[in-house]
Amino acid sequence: MGKIIFYEERNFQGRSYECMSDCSDMSSFLSRSQSCRVDSGCFMVYERPNFTGQQFFLRRGEYNDMQRMMSMGMMFDSIRSCRMIPFHRGPFRMKIFERENHSGQSHELMDDCENIMDRYRMSECQSAQVMDGHWLMYEQPHYRGKMMYLRPGDHRSFRDLGMSGTRFMSMRRITDMC
Repeated sequence: MGKIIFYEERNFQGRSYECMSDCSDMSSFLSRSQSCRVDSGCFMVYERPNFTGQQFFLRRGEYNDMQRMMSMGMMFDSIRSCRMIPFHRGPFRMKIFERENHSGQSHELMDDCENIMDRYRMSECQSAQVMDGHWLMYEQPHYRGKMMYLRPGDHRSFRDLGMSGTRFMSMRRITDMC
């Protein structure tokens, strides 16, 4: 079970909203969210409602200024939705594809990959099938740049998930209990 508390202002000020599950639109609870505290679990936070737009992974801790923290190439003015990431016990397995609709070169992963170009000679990854576990995809090698959360399921187009123009070059399993 996870728990995250969002605050309207930086440094945990202003009105707050406590969340223990997915929230597709926080606008009915807060006008904006510029800081948060994760008491337990792991969460993905999104810049837009309905789990769309740029994403950021949060584990247990205090985040007193989301704008400053996410300024590493990510322009958030506020958090608009969040998704709790359940803890996964057992193996991790994902198949990545070079092109949309599971076409082009493909490879199966069971562990982290810090650079698909070096490891598989793939220039990009545009779709995936997640069989087991929860994964983070990164725009650049070595787990840098924009990120995207993938849960078990069939992901035929990352563009359909709101990540148009983004190539994913590294991926990491979410293994800790946060």
